[in-house]
Amino acid sequence: MKLENKKIVNLILLVLILAFAFLVRVYNIENVPSGVYPDEAVNGLDALNSLTTGDYQWFYPDNNGREGLMMNLVALSFKIFGVSIFALKLPSAIFGVLTVLGTYLLTKELFRSRRAGLLAAFFTAFSFWAINFSRISFRAIILPVVLTFSFYYLFCGIRYNKIIHNLKNKKFWQTSIFKSQLCFMLAGLIFGIGLHTYISFRIAPAILILSFIALWITKKNFWRDYWKHSLIFIFSALITMAPMFYTFYQHPEYLSSRTGNVSVFSPEMNHGEPFKTLLKSLSLSLVKYNFWGDQNWRHNYPPFPILNPILGITFLGGLIYLIIKWFHLLNLRFKHKIRDRKFYVYTFILAWFFIMLSPEFLTAEGLPHALRSIGTLPITFIIATVPFLWLLGKKEKYGHGLKIIILSFIFIVVPFVGLFETIKYHYFWANNPRQAQSFESGLIDDSYYIRNLSPETPVIIIAENMQRIPIKMFNFQRPDTSYYHQDELDNLLSKEIPDKTVFILTGKQQWVADKIIRRFPEMNLFIYTDDTIFKDKTWVIKKIN
Repeated sequence: MKLENKKIVNLILLVLILAFAFLVRVYNIENVPSGVYPDEAVNGLDALNSLTTGDYQWFYPDNNGREGLMMNLVALSFKIFGVSIFALKLPSAIFGVLTVLGTYLLTKELFRSRRAGLLAAFFTAFSFWAINFSRISFRAIILPVVLTFSFYYLFCGIRYNKIIHNLKNKKFWQTSIFKSQLCFMLAGLIFGIGLHTYISFRIAPAILILSFIALWITKKNFWRDYWKHSLIFIFSALITMAPMFYTFYQHPEYLSSRTGNVSVFSPEMNHGEPFKTLLKSLSLSLVKYNFWGDQNWRHNYPPFPILNPILGITFLGGLIYLIIKWFHLLNLRFKHKIRDRKFYVYTFILAWFFIMLSPEFLTAEGLPHALRSIGTLPITFIIATVPFLWLLGKKEKYGHGLKIIILSFIFIVVPFVGLFETIKYHYFWANNPRQAQSFESGLIDDSYYIRNLSPETPVIIIAENMQRIPIKMFNFQRPDTSYYHQDELDNLLSKEIPDKTVFILTGKQQWVADKIIRRFPEMNLFIYTDDTIFKDKTWVIKKIN
């Protein structure tokens, strides 16, 4: 096939992958997951407050503190589409698709192979892990996008810097020097955005440090050729990081978080055995890919690993292969003075995986934890692609029959992976009562019930502190609405209430209902439900009309 035809086919396949990636991320997003978890609703509530007051923040201190980029983008989504589940989760879906594109570009650049990029993009597009977090309004979903695009431009800059700089009959902006420096600038600007995404990004500079050490070991005249580029990257990153640095300077308390409380080095967690606790955490963090996954229904489909069996095997094989080859290339470099580009590429891949895994294995709570390790998501599928590339690279050495078998295997396995993961999410996980319970789906029913009441109807909501947040978000600025904890019942019931008051009981506890009805005997308990087996009921106490 001619090169131009190959490019056209590649582009068509990429567009199809991105289109299907978007489809599986937005299809039925109003109903799956079955609810809006309070942590998502906090983001929505901050977005609504910012939209109403115009006070957009770089960092929102509620809920243990959160970088503000996601909340501000949700505010934009609310402004365009109105307050809805779709608008709340649309930014996540978009970032999920951008992760697929970024994974394609980076993999293509690392292995100098469009085929590699398409495979890695396909695996990311149809991964349960990636689909799931693309349909939840968590700020962490931005992190993989930042990492993939930043590193893509970084490696593009390295490639352009290798090209012989011929300035004859060329304007400066047409030269490889300019292209290389521009790529380093873009890489830095995007990398700096990472500080506005998720707390685990703060460890990401370690990837750059190890990668540049490997580049220094590999490249002759490294400092001569890259000192300008390095400064361009650093200053560009500082530009986009600056607002967050200034925020932390003004509010140093924002730098602290609950991570110290759950650290493996915390005496409360390690009970005097930090090394043993660290090994246990690392083991649990690694086994989630192949053997025993995150047991939180919001993050995974327990008890299964986060990778399907086929990609689990290729990921493990790819990881072992890269580690063995890394030591081999290191030996060649220092013993035989052989400089191989693969050395710094493999260093980068391994550094990314283990460094972005550290926010998970340096904690000792709730492991395995697919959210804390979301920074490893793109590189996991890049590693899982390696065995496929090895097979395709070796096929020319095999006989015709074996070549047909290998190609048939790949062409059967790859679509199967996509179909398997899509059905797993949209059918089995979506219809499991455990996920509905995990997302507290009844809070959506309560929210919509209140939304349909007349604005003149006083509403009293008996709810836990976090449970009331989704209701507040979907009924933002609703008049005559008050919230009470069940422990505040005595104080509440000592007061007189308007005649048309409606009580909403999110906890659905009979003793709470009985206590309210004893105080207001003219009221009755109404339990509303629907025809789905896993939807919680809405408990309402009101007067009979």
